[in-house]
Amino acid sequence: MSYYTFYAFQKDYPNDDACLNTIMQLRYGDKPVCEGCKRETKYHRISKRRAFACQFCGAHVYPCVDTPFEKSSTPLNKWFYAMYLFTATRHGVSAKELERQLGVTYKCAWRIGHQIRKLMADNDKGGLFGCVEVDETYVGGKRRGKRGRGAEGKTVVFGMKERGGEIKTRPVPNVKRKTLEPIVRETIRPGSLIHTDELRSYTTLGQRGYKHDSVQHGRGEYARNDCHVNSLEGHWSLFKRSVRGTHVHISAKHMSKYLSEFDFRHNLRKSPGNMFSRLMELLRETQPV
Repeated sequence: MSYYTFYAFQKDYPNDDACLNTIMQLRYGDKPVCEGCKRETKYHRISKRRAFACQFCGAHVYPCVDTPFEKSSTPLNKWFYAMYLFTATRHGVSAKELERQLGVTYKCAWRIGHQIRKLMADNDKGGLFGCVEVDETYVGGKRRGKRGRGAEGKTVVFGMKERGGEIKTRPVPNVKRKTLEPIVRETIRPGSLIHTDELRSYTTLGQRGYKHDSVQHGRGEYARNDCHVNSLEGHWSLFKRSVRGTHVHISAKHMSKYLSEFDFRHNLRKSPGNMFSRLMELLRETQPV
């Protein structure tokens, strides 16, 4: 299993010019066609601007437009280093840590972190198939009593994980059937085997074109043969430990961004050396206008 080391990152992106050239290459390719003169051209860098000019008509292009870097005065190498940090850790990076590492203000670090999480969310494409675990959890707040699940300040999070494959999670307003079932039908292909716990919201999945089996957590049953939701429970455990240890608290307003960040890392866990390059590829998929 290969990793993208910090030394390799330093070699690839030593300065702002290297970062800008990478963005230009990703978004316009080797043989760009000028929107002004409609000719295949070579673009030349314009000094003191994040821009390039057509060799024939001089039309300008700004490769950072419609990317997280647009309208940002923060040096691109700091942006790229922040992106590297997000892909080199299992537990995420807090805004305070970005502030220390990048030497920027807390407000700037907070914005950089959220823009990177939004970019990571663009990686969430395609559906799930096969054996899929489905489960919900509660993040934040405090439990009422020993077994209480509801509490003021808690955010309900819903997740679906293909056994041995990708995971998709999102915050939801509640765990009612009318809320969860449409998400399942939108994400999981018919014919899949779905494993859940005993929550009543899942009881009709067998009538919706799925094979359904469940374990009874309330009775102390956490696995029966191959039926369990332990993989998803492990993901919840990692996410909650990371929240407590790295971020301390996440508001419901921004929960989806943090979930997308952890989904991104989980789904690329088998090829950690490709996480940074995949994040770069997401810039390519943001087509220039």
